Amino acid sequence: MLRAMRMLAWCSVFLYMGSVFVFLPRLAVADQLMQPSVTADAAVLMDVVTGDILLDKQAHKRRPPASTTKIMTAILGLELGSPQEIVTVSPKAAQVGEATLHLDPGEKITLYELITGALVKSGNDACVAIAEQIAGSEERFVGLMNQKALLLGAADTHFANPNGLPNKNHYSTAYDLALMARYGLQLPTFSSITRQKETEIHFLEPDVFMNLRNTNKLLWNYPYADGVKTGTTNAAGKCLVASATKEGRQLVAVVLNAPNRFGDAQKLLDWGFSHTQTVQLAKTGEIKGEFPLPGGGIPAFLEGPVEVSIHTEEKAKLTTKVVWRREHKLPIKAGEVLGQYEVWLGEKRLKSVPLIGERTVVLDFWEKLKRLGKD
Repeated sequence: MLRAMRMLAWCSVFLYMGSVFVFLPRLAVADQLMQPSVTADAAVLMDVVTGDILLDKQAHKRRPPASTTKIMTAILGLELGSPQEIVTVSPKAAQVGEATLHLDPGEKITLYELITGALVKSGNDACVAIAEQIAGSEERFVGLMNQKALLLGAADTHFANPNGLPNKNHYSTAYDLALMARYGLQLPTFSSITRQKETEIHFLEPDVFMNLRNTNKLLWNYPYADGVKTGTTNAAGKCLVASATKEGRQLVAVVLNAPNRFGDAQKLLDWGFSHTQTVQLAKTGEIKGEFPLPGGGIPAFLEGPVEVSIHTEEKAKLTTKVVWRREHKLPIKAGEVLGQYEVWLGEKRLKSVPLIGERTVVLDFWEKLKRLGKD
């Protein structure tokens, strides 16, 4: 019954969160002028609110993600589980090696504490314990991870385990990891955990505490840093997904196989804050035209805000236009999508926001008779 309820909740999460994030259009990449050089083999800089890509270096190249995998594990743990549910550590979870929380079989701990251990301490064993608690087995949980990745638009990602240990069928990209981090940062608990420099977790059985120190050094060295996750294996090299917020604007930088990962990430974030900006062109609900019909138009309003993040020098080059997509005939229902409000930079379309009909308009009696006569 518990698993059935979780699967129902899972479907609801997909439908709700998918409508917010998955269908956002791919946005423009800023020009290469004055972009910083980094040691990373692959990198990307993204605006967390708009999803715009501000910098791209082989952002869609598939690479081992190492422990940045745990971003997805934590997301599913938080969405499909209850933070205070009690997890009993299995022998399989306890025997996982590399970076661990040194879990022992039979220990009891809450799901929240395990997620904290996975994100802050990078516990590989914690990830397996989370997977088994949520899905009943590590294998079924990995299937959910891959489904979620596709729904977020992470088309170049495939997971083989919940912790990022080396596997030839386990890969992602800088762009896909930025999508996952962006999604995770919308979850208050995820965001609050990844910003912690140090914390402690409490085991219920035995009744002991464990001190944890975050592996993300930017939290100490960069005043705007507020997440997200490190990762290192021989195959992946040094990796980092880093978020930072300055003057209310949050960016996420991903660097993969980066010998100077913390320096690279800080360089990208500084560049983003200094050379790019978010431009709000219109707010949700604003009327942006009238859908033309014989006898008068129907006001059409924006389904969401019109915001783009671009290089500061490009702001003056932005243009907008209304494009009607629907046939110009009745009936029309209130809430129906009538067209799109588009933002352009030169000949490149950056964003398209649906325009919604404000009211219902039906055929009048005489118009119905005319149409019946034609039939």
